[in-house]
Amino acid sequence: TTAATLERFTVNFTITNLPYTSDLENPDSARFRATRRVMNMMLDRLLKESSIGHAFHGCETTDFRYGLHPSSHRDETRVDAVCTYSKEASAAPLDRVGLYHQVSNKTRGITELGPYSLDEDSLYVNG
Repeated sequence: TTAATLERFTVNFTITNLPYTSDLENPDSARFRATRRVMNMMLDRLLKESSIGHAFHGCETTDFRYGLHPSSHRDETRVDAVCTYSKEASAAPLDRVGLYHQVSNKTRGITELGPYSLDEDSLYVNG
């Protein structure tokens, strides 16, 4: 048997009901840490139930960025996360399109993640 390697992929999306504030820029702030903890937990729960669930290791939110909704002119928060999973040497590469569709289905068409409302056009999986 060949050993599995840890592979990374990115997940990016925009939360429309989390107004961006400057303390989300600061990894040492209480708001950044609390929001990251909730985000990591929700992403982990989501991806554990996906097709890569058996090999999934976890997600780490790396960044919160400012976004402005074009139609409502409302502040939004863009989320960047890096997720890891074990990939067997013989396994096919990550099916990012399939994973995108699974995440879409589990977030009601990219509109809900727990208490958060998502911009349905904002999800990117490894791209």
